[in-house]
Amino acid sequence: MFKSIITVLIAIAIFFSFYFLYISKRSILINNQRSNPGMALIPGGQYFIGSNKPDSYSNEYPKHEVKVSSFWMDVHEVTNYQFMEFVNQTGYVTIAEKEINWAKMKKTLHPGTLKPPDSMLEPGSLIFQATNKPVSLDDEMQWWIWKKGANWRHPHGPGSTIINKMNYPVVHVAWDDAVAFAKWAGKRLPTEAEWEWAARGGLMDPIYPWGNNSITKSQTKANFWQGIFPFMNTEKDGFYESSPVKSYDPNGYGLYDMAGNVWEWCNDYYNIATYKINKEKGICINPKGPDKSFDPNQPDIKKRVVRGGSFLCNDSYCSGYRVSRRIGTSQDTGLIHTGFRCVMDLGKSEL
Repeated sequence: MFKSIITVLIAIAIFFSFYFLYISKRSILINNQRSNPGMALIPGGQYFIGSNKPDSYSNEYPKHEVKVSSFWMDVHEVTNYQFMEFVNQTGYVTIAEKEINWAKMKKTLHPGTLKPPDSMLEPGSLIFQATNKPVSLDDEMQWWIWKKGANWRHPHGPGSTIINKMNYPVVHVAWDDAVAFAKWAGKRLPTEAEWEWAARGGLMDPIYPWGNNSITKSQTKANFWQGIFPFMNTEKDGFYESSPVKSYDPNGYGLYDMAGNVWEWCNDYYNIATYKINKEKGICINPKGPDKSFDPNQPDIKKRVVRGGSFLCNDSYCSGYRVSRRIGTSQDTGLIHTGFRCVMDLGKSEL
């Protein structure tokens, strides 16, 4: 009899602990909007960053323990409207809108690198162009083309516009452009550790921001490429390219598009060996990333980490929508599938 009572009491205690945890999370989400509109308060915590799952890439392991402090994060990617406000108030000109200075650029490249055609040095950016048939995925230049005049205002080049896309994520922004916006807004870019912690939404070691249910069975969870990449997109998620922010359900922290839509810049340099180095340090507290970039495939290019995947991601190609997926992109390059969101440190009264 006594044991039965104890068992019941334990069950009740467990129930109420989970109930109060749920209420606490709900209170956080509600109070977020009152303190910092458009941002979510991400509670700090400790977790194992990376992945050791069969479909993981080598730069995702070894898993190692990190601890992050609480911080605020934009609930969605920075939109065209928000970026337009920044440009209108500051007169800022993005990298894609400037002519490329070859004399300056070649100093950062491997000695002997040939000068590209003059047309490639004019203002512009990289846009996606589907192939006319299934192709090998070994050469990305089969579906990426340099488009003169492509930039955040004209995503597909001259003649294209964002007039009716104010609530879409801004694209064709390089890392430097994202940093400039963040400083203007009184914010900063997230660290890689902060980004992955936030993407998990309070779940224990999930594959995706919504859990472990395969993305091929979750076509209404995120904007990604369905069909044969880069040839045919069946658009079962409702979009061929990027989608308006908040088109899909948020994760447990109230964050939208932490998988798919557009890749998101992080503050960290990209180094293929970062996780191996950090593993040897023990628990990493608020890691800021390596001191310099290194990608053995492009050792002369300074790269920053991007996270979250995009509308071009597909299991056959990059699976960027997994919370642990990480790649590096040249920090002075903007692309049609890359944007960002910002974070902000807690104020002293919030600590």
